[in-house]
Amino acid sequence: MTIHTDTAMDIDAIIKALAHPVRRDILDWLKEPERHFAEQDHPLEIGVCAGKIFLRTGLSQSTVSAHLTTLQRAGLVTSRKVGQWHFFKRNEELIQAFVAHLGQQL
Repeated sequence: MTIHTDTAMDIDAIIKALAHPVRRDILDWLKEPERHFAEQDHPLEIGVCAGKIFLRTGLSQSTVSAHLTTLQRAGLVTSRKVGQWHFFKRNEELIQAFVAHLGQQL
């Protein structure tokens, strides 16, 4: 089901993305990057480097990459490439729209 607001969102894709505990952990860590990724060399304003997320999970790079792709396809995170590195941030606008939608529907 796709809801069209200022931010188009696919409710089913979001729920699927949130169904896995590692993806929920990643979203939680990205909510407070200063707390969870303070050792990052690049400014946190551009996002958290995928490599730092891999290290924090303790999972393989390919597994974490798949989780990040699922979050990105659902619109819950955005990515930015700087040089050879990929940085991820929460999409707060979509997350808030999703929470509001759930509040209205449930």
